[in-house]
Amino acid sequence: MLAISQFFSDYWPHLVAIASLTLSAVAAVHAAMNKNDVRAAIAWVGVVIMSPFVGPFLYLVAGINRIRHDQLSTQRSRLIKDYVNHTHDPVAEVASIAGPQFDSLRLLCDRVSRFPLHDGNHITLLDSGDEAYPAMLQAIDGAQHCIALQSYIFDHDRIGLQFAAALRRAHERGVTIRVLIDAVGAKYSHPPIVGLLRRDGIRTALFMSHVLGLRMPYANLRSHRKILFIDGHLGFMGGMNIRESFLASLMGSHAAHDTHFRIEGPVAAQLFAVFANDWEFTTRERLRIEDWCHQAPDAPHPQVPARCIRSSPDRFIAATHNVLLGALAVAQHHVRIQSPYFLPDQTLMGALNTAARRGVRVDIVIPGSNNLRLVSYAMDAQLAQVISGGCRVWASRGNFDHSKLLTIDDGWSYVGSSNLDPRSLRLNFELDLEIYDPALARQIAGRIDREIANADQVTQETLQAIPFWKRLRNRVIWLASPYL
Repeated sequence: MLAISQFFSDYWPHLVAIASLTLSAVAAVHAAMNKNDVRAAIAWVGVVIMSPFVGPFLYLVAGINRIRHDQLSTQRSRLIKDYVNHTHDPVAEVASIAGPQFDSLRLLCDRVSRFPLHDGNHITLLDSGDEAYPAMLQAIDGAQHCIALQSYIFDHDRIGLQFAAALRRAHERGVTIRVLIDAVGAKYSHPPIVGLLRRDGIRTALFMSHVLGLRMPYANLRSHRKILFIDGHLGFMGGMNIRESFLASLMGSHAAHDTHFRIEGPVAAQLFAVFANDWEFTTRERLRIEDWCHQAPDAPHPQVPARCIRSSPDRFIAATHNVLLGALAVAQHHVRIQSPYFLPDQTLMGALNTAARRGVRVDIVIPGSNNLRLVSYAMDAQLAQVISGGCRVWASRGNFDHSKLLTIDDGWSYVGSSNLDPRSLRLNFELDLEIYDPALARQIAGRIDREIANADQVTQETLQAIPFWKRLRNRVIWLASPYL
């Protein structure tokens, strides 16, 4: 023992150096062999080599995609998708509904989504918490059979407690309930609401909650999806988490804004398909189709074609990115985008600029006051690239708006949980909806246009007027934008 102790005493610097080099080499090789984006690979290799111990640890926590691609998981996904495929006949064509330019976009989404485009959906836009939360609570109170709820954030606050109470009442009525909350999002309030839900007997799980058995969440690979599915035929989805900051009735003039959607029709079953996959991935419990989805009543009119687009850091990693590129390619007149976190990659910026240079009017609305300061700095550093291409950028003057909205030519809409940033497009589990309906597209376009009417246009001149040290700060933070 004395000899061993003396050995470590004499050679510990060498042993530390060897351990550091070994860990860095293993992490660098893993990054080089598994990262498909060359910029990400170069960045991670640099981090792990230049930061002994710290770099490999950061790569372990934030850089490794641990999502399983096993055959059983693929089979389970196929079974749910096949059920959804056979519930209704797919839509034959969309040219007569939204415009001829959208036929090719529909074909692209057929191949990207793997969910069929179904008619027979009645979709209602819900503006912020004062419209969305009462509608969701009413649906929970009316549930007789089953409830599936998934959210990134489910705060333990006044509105969170209302949802918890509604779920408890449903559980006492004998309704089957499953609640899935992201492990990081659950920690946005203290104490987390998970304990209360479980004490009330509600089956609740945390998405991706452990790293190598340690009780700490993954830094990336978050479930950013928002789903409420009730009684086999009613669904809610969009950008809204469950938190009181979006309720003007509670927060008054300080309330933030967002957009959510109420869905009746076959797309509701697609929401359940996505939830069921996430639930089984998290808990290993398989939700039987026949117990959750049954013959649903026809949705009220008007009925529109729609389908879910799911994206995630697995075989669907490029789904939303591909849809956005396709939509910008077919645009002929007007593209409207509203995003709280606008950090598109070079490919998307190229598509936006190309559309603008083709004569398409491209309007992009971002918050003038952002809830994430570092993201706001990075956005400011990148805006010049789309402005120089002919896009018009607007910074809204009102309270923070968390909406994620896109319309093309007043005929097609893309809404849901995805932000236009690297985290949403590559690292998160997201859920969006494509809708072929001029009436809803005009409604969303009107919402965006009202934001523009109360916004300041961002120009090259306004960007250059920012003091140099702030522009330098923004560019430095922009370098880390893939990880914000």
